[in-house]
Amino acid sequence: MNKATELLKAAGTFYLATVEGDQPRVRPLGAVAEIDGKTYICMNNTKKVFAQLKANPKAELSGMAGQDWFRISANVIQDDRTEAREAVLSQNEMLRGMYKADDGIYEVLYLDNAKGTLESFSGSKQEF
Repeated sequence: MNKATELLKAAGTFYLATVEGDQPRVRPLGAVAEIDGKTYICMNNTKKVFAQLKANPKAELSGMAGQDWFRISANVIQDDRTEAREAVLSQNEMLRGMYKADDGIYEVLYLDNAKGTLESFSGSKQEF
């Protein structure tokens, strides 16, 4: 499991920051998966967050893993393959009652060129 996936899973709830015009937007997410070594998140394509990422794929994710906090910067890229949508659903039981791989609103996106830091109050800092 790559470091980004590991931290997002450990957090449970993590936060995705996007930009709408000149205004930052942040929202909580909780579903994450790893497919072929890439970290995936998902969302409903009728939400503003999806339009924001289509307009500008640069995003940051943050959260807490135990007593440490992380930040991940990446381009968030849509993967429109049915197989990818099915794989994310199979790794996130809570989504199966909300979405279907072919329902027309469920989207999966992967973190491209993800770079991040894991930090703690003790002063340690790990880059990945």
